Order: sequence, then structure tokens, then C-alpha cells
Amino acid sequence: MTTPAQTESTEAKAPTSVVLTDVAAQKVKALIEQEGRDDLRLRVAVQPGGCSGLRYQLFFDERSLDGDVVTDYDGVGVVVDRMSAPYLAGATIDFADRIDAQGFTIDNPNAGNSCACGDSFS
Repeated sequence: MTTPAQTESTEAKAPTSVVLTDVAAQKVKALIEQEGRDDLRLRVAVQPGGCSGLRYQLFFDERSLDGDVVTDYDGVGVVVDRMSAPYLAGATIDFADRIDAQGFTIDNPNAGNSCACGDSFS
């Protein structure tokens, strides 16, 4: 299997979609298996709200909407709607299970500011 880096020029390009770490992909896969459904994908969206203006939403979804950007990570489908895609391009979703952090985390290079709780950004 070839990777995009092997087929593109040596000029670096910014990612156009969300990146899911291996740890996060394993956790998403396990959660979907617990649901007992094979039609679910992880939908990542940006909605107005939160103390910084925009809030992340992560949820399982079986729908396919017009303009969705779908990326597969080792059998885990990650879906971003067309309105959220520009806000999330290049964002990395990871899963932490430490004493200081538990749950999914999002490292978003497009976020100028974020609140202390990490749930919203601008």
C-alpha cells in the first residue's frame, strides 16, 4: 500500500481532514463494537457555543450527508461535515486515559484561542 507522501511531490501540504491517532482509533473501534452495530462512524463537528465561541462535538452517526468528508483509519470511519471541515483541517484527535486527562482530546492548529476546559475554541 502506498502512502500519500509517496505519491505526492516533496512539497509539504497541510492535512485537509481530521487525523485520528492509533490509540483513538482503537478506542472508537471498541466503543462501536460495544454498540453492536457495524454501520456507525465517528462524526466530528464544530457548533456555535462554549465560552470561546465554537464547541467540538464527537458522536457516532450512521448518516451520510451531502458534502461530508470521510476518512478511514484502520476500519474506523471519521466523518466531518462540509461546514466544520475548514475549522478541523489538520486537527488531531487522540484518546487519553491518565490521571490528568481522560477521554478524547483534540489538538487543533486552527484554534486561535481555547478555553481552560478545552471544550471550546475560537
